Amino acid sequence: MSCLEVSKEGKFKEEAEEVTLDGSVDWHGRPAIRAKSGRWVAGTIILLNQGLATLAFFGVGVNLVLFLTRVLGQDNADAANNVSKWTGTVYLFSLVGAFLSDSYWGRYKTCAIFQGIFVLGLVFLSLSSYLSLLRPKGCGSELLHCGKHSSLEMGMFYLSIYLIALGNGGYQPNIATFGADQFDEEHSKEGYSKVAFFSYFYLALNLGSLFSNTILGYFEDEGIWALGFWVSAGSAFAALVLFLVGTPRYRHFKPCGNPLSRFCQVLVAAWRKLGVQMTSNGEDLYVVDEEESSTNSNNRKIILHTHGFKFLDRAAYISSRDLDDKKGGFYNPWRLCPITQVEEVKCILRLLPIWLCTIIYSVVFTQMASLFVEQGAAMKTTIYHFRIPPASMSSFDILSVAVFIFFYRRVIDPLVGKLKKTKSKGLTELQRMGIGLVIAVMAMVSAGIVECYRLKYAKHGTSSLSIFWQVPQYALVGASEVFMYVGQLEFFNAQTPEGLKSFGSALCMTSISLGNYVSSIIVSIVMKISTQDHMPGWIPGNLNRGHLDRFFFLLAALTSLDLIAYIAVAKWFKNIQTECKHDEDDKIGNLIKV
Repeated sequence: MSCLEVSKEGKFKEEAEEVTLDGSVDWHGRPAIRAKSGRWVAGTIILLNQGLATLAFFGVGVNLVLFLTRVLGQDNADAANNVSKWTGTVYLFSLVGAFLSDSYWGRYKTCAIFQGIFVLGLVFLSLSSYLSLLRPKGCGSELLHCGKHSSLEMGMFYLSIYLIALGNGGYQPNIATFGADQFDEEHSKEGYSKVAFFSYFYLALNLGSLFSNTILGYFEDEGIWALGFWVSAGSAFAALVLFLVGTPRYRHFKPCGNPLSRFCQVLVAAWRKLGVQMTSNGEDLYVVDEEESSTNSNNRKIILHTHGFKFLDRAAYISSRDLDDKKGGFYNPWRLCPITQVEEVKCILRLLPIWLCTIIYSVVFTQMASLFVEQGAAMKTTIYHFRIPPASMSSFDILSVAVFIFFYRRVIDPLVGKLKKTKSKGLTELQRMGIGLVIAVMAMVSAGIVECYRLKYAKHGTSSLSIFWQVPQYALVGASEVFMYVGQLEFFNAQTPEGLKSFGSALCMTSISLGNYVSSIIVSIVMKISTQDHMPGWIPGNLNRGHLDRFFFLLAALTSLDLIAYIAVAKWFKNIQTECKHDEDDKIGNLIKV
């Protein structure tokens, strides 16, 4: 063997055994080898898993409002409110999943357990619908509604859909972050792939729901509910099996302990030292030394000290009592916290105003699953004797998402990067979220105008206006999602500290959750005010007697006000500033010698 061949073989072995720089580990807890773990092999498995799970979830969610009206006999306003509450609960459970993942279980175990609960809920729903709810046989279509149900039957129904809410809610924030974990952000090529992953993740989510909104939506709209639910259960089971098959390939990050206690420790320690006089240069603040820092291999980055929220810096001030505690062997964490821990709390506090401004956008987004469907059901839904299910119109939202994701990544992003002439590519996450709000206003205005014309062409029953006039409002919502929700996923993942990444994804979902609850509250207030003096209200059972257009214009006005507040908050926001623990010389130690 020649010297050149020996040199090439040695180089190949080094590249093959190079470990990741971000501190990720494999299934056995050893440093993850770059060539044998993660990257697009694991990322693709997770994208397919997300597509199948989304198909299952929207197989229930997209037509739930029609199931409540046709099978359970609820009126339009009650059904819309119940869907909003259920969808809100789904996303509220994301906080539970994120907490367990970041604190105790890790993302892989959390995803597996909650996917199991998700499958169980879908099986219960399929069984209860087939055995008891769909009576008389063949009911549940537009022409034949079902009869009344017993308390036990209703209890089984609500148990099953809230098991679905728990399972999907706990799984969703962790699968997005777990997918991003498969790419080493300290590596130039993988770092770019990590940013791209969030766009493809949202695309997989929408493509998964495309089948639900078209094929399953059609069968469910025709009253074949049991088949639709069983297909959803099968898809969820296939997603779980696929996820488990990829186990040997995944990269993992070890959970970092209870973030809630760390957050409270900073607040309590700062409160206890409220009267302390501190120096302006920050020399009297507690910084973890290298020996202590090296014991926590998960936190590869140190958050730099900032001057915002200065009252919290008192938690890191070293008092004489703290020095006495140190003589006993350790500091009291409820009296003294490292400055990095203080900065973690500051990061979360800075995110909250941005997060609050995304809630009104989620009110707009949730209309697709409720009032858009009800509006479509009151329009002309036939074309050449073929009936179009109103819920399937959200397919145009999905197609819009797919088009705008590729349009943004291939056209807008490179173009803006060239115009800015900086190292950073394209629009920032905050700029994209602002654009999403602008497009959301346009979507609500479009929906309001369509409703005006729908009412104009409504005579005795269904309006003669074609349901395809809804296409612009669905397409605009889809375009706004690409800018708002993809930007949100990237933003919260980038701006949350190490060990709180799942919490960052949960913030996105909790925004949707609160958006659903706020939507429910707005509908209730509007109906209470608009039904005074025996008026039918803006959203009555018969939409031809109401003014749904005014509700859409109201949402457009609220979103415009929210946009103004968002611009002010975005200008105030400061990005997280970090530095790596290890310098370039330490990177030599990232090669395992064979």
